Amino acid sequence: MSRIRYVLFSAVMSTLLVLNAAEGANKIQDNSFLIEEAYNQEDGVIQHIFAYQYLKKARTWGLTFTQEWPAPKQTHQLSYTIPYSRVDDPEWKTGLGDIALNYRYQLVFKDNVAIAPRFSIILPTGDYKKGLGTDALGFQVNLPVSVDISDTWVVHWNVGATYTPDSKEPGGAKSDTVGMNFGASAIYGISKKLNFMLESAWNSTEAVQSDGSKVREDSFFINPGFRYAIDFASGLQVVPGIAFPYGIGPSKGEYGTFLYLSFEHPLF
Repeated sequence: MSRIRYVLFSAVMSTLLVLNAAEGANKIQDNSFLIEEAYNQEDGVIQHIFAYQYLKKARTWGLTFTQEWPAPKQTHQLSYTIPYSRVDDPEWKTGLGDIALNYRYQLVFKDNVAIAPRFSIILPTGDYKKGLGTDALGFQVNLPVSVDISDTWVVHWNVGATYTPDSKEPGGAKSDTVGMNFGASAIYGISKKLNFMLESAWNSTEAVQSDGSKVREDSFFINPGFRYAIDFASGLQVVPGIAFPYGIGPSKGEYGTFLYLSFEHPLF
């Protein structure tokens, strides 16, 4: 999508927000793209999430599958994320990345505010020689906060960090690395089943060099998009979504497409 299309897209979205400002809407929960919402899985409900992102300038893409479970109720949630991607490090490589095992605690869920801190263990399942992993056990924390501002507006914030001791680069040199992330989003209910989403996500990671030194790499993306809920009498909810990540600051000039698909249903 060209820059002109992004400008037109933003203009259309602004018009929709004005035209629909007076319309009430039910909220779709726990179906954001780059931002983590602070709602654990409801009792007896499981969710399967597929996400795909393609960046045009870098010509890289990533596909993830996430499955979330209440453990056994909403207060505690277990999940895992399996990444599969194409990277350029130093030449094109495609394969499985490092799998994340996640635990999340529903610390607050009342009075229009939700807070659910997460702790993850990142397994060294990706091939570090291909630039698809670190060959080391990593640890990640993230703090999502969600606030219902009105019947039609919800905002979300994330802040987190990742620590990987003895992370390896493709040649075998290793060093401890630290990453940081921050994100925020605003979600508007255009109708009862259709949401407009505007996300922003900043990430700062350390990359190990061949001599064991480290360099820091930052990225910052704005991600406007839509999601739509399809509910079935069986209790199944399907949520497809699409967004258009656009880089600014350290990611200036980069853009792409983000596709999302979620299946949520009762366990029995």
